[in-house]
Parts: sequence; C-alpha cells; structure tokens
Amino acid sequence: MPAYEIEIILNRQLADCLSIPVFITDTAGNLIFYNEPAEEILGKRYEETGEMPVEMWGTIFKPIDEAGHLLAPDDLPLVKTLRNCRPYHKIFLIESLKGTIEKISVTSYPILGRSGKFLGAVAIFWELKDDEN
Repeated sequence: MPAYEIEIILNRQLADCLSIPVFITDTAGNLIFYNEPAEEILGKRYEETGEMPVEMWGTIFKPIDEAGHLLAPDDLPLVKTLRNCRPYHKIFLIESLKGTIEKISVTSYPILGRSGKFLGAVAIFWELKDDEN
C-alpha cells in the first residue's frame, strides 16, 4: 500500500469501524479501500479486488437507473465529489459482483487536509428496502 496522508489513513480507520458501507478514493478516483459492510453489498472482499482505477470501479459494480440503463461514471456522487470537491447524494441501483440488484443511497464528501488541500473522497452508502426512498 502506498503512503497516504494522515487524513486518508484516519478515514480508512474510521471506515473499518463503521457498520455501514464505505468507499475511499484518492484524488485521481482510484479506489483505495472499502470496508467489510461494503463487501456484503458489492459481493467481493477488498482483499480480492485491491485498489482500482475509477474507470474500473465505476463500471465493474454496474450502477444502473430505475429503467435498467447503466449510469455513466460522471453521474455517480463519488465521481462528482472528486471533480468538484463538494458533497453529493444520489439513490440508484447497483448490480453487485455476485449478480444481485440492490437499491442504494450514496452520500459522498471530500477529504481535505488541515491546509485545505484536497486529498480524496469518501462515499458512504446503504441498501434501501422496497418501501424506502
């Protein structure tokens, strides 16, 4: 694992302790880490996938809209946060690596260093049941 800024390391430690799924990326959008609850929704352990470029994780998990059309990586909250350094939120469907369709709610936010330097982004997401919006 490459050396990361302390803010990235602390976010990873926090993600590892949370009971909700979390993705962490660097500023280029490379997936640095996802926690155990994310593994359950995505269908693969982080140890099996490792770090991934945005072009891969943005499509490998197949984000789709209600009509079943693939969402472009640019439509994903985490990618928007990486581009604009702002928080975003979206509800959409995802086809996991195990082939199941899950409705998820995603909130992303930027990771900023003490000096205000943009270091990466975090996406927190959770599965929605049929009666939830």
